[in-house]
Amino acid sequence: MLDEIEIIAITFASAFISSVSQYFFKRGLPRINLDLASMKLLLKSRVMILGAALYLVSLVFYLEALRMGQLSFVYPTFASVFVFVLIFSKFLLHEEISWKRAGGVLLIMLGIVLIAFSY
Repeated sequence: MLDEIEIIAITFASAFISSVSQYFFKRGLPRINLDLASMKLLLKSRVMILGAALYLVSLVFYLEALRMGQLSFVYPTFASVFVFVLIFSKFLLHEEISWKRAGGVLLIMLGIVLIAFSY
């Protein structure tokens, strides 16, 4: 039982950290074209570097969850990243979230719960 809880916790941690990295990527992207000169600026951006570092940390957590658990369980559970991104989008980026989008994320959450009970 402890292994299952650890796998879920590590997977959720990975999804959360990945969501934070996506937030930093979004914040670090100025409204510019993605040409070669702009890419050089992005690579020097502290916010983008932080986002990339967090993404790598997320990958380490995800790989550990995969090592411990089944792919058919870990990967769908990682879909909780959509829940975290929706929350960050609404409250940190002040994006409008439609009822359809929120409903879709609720369905994802329901799927995660069903998968968790199947483990």
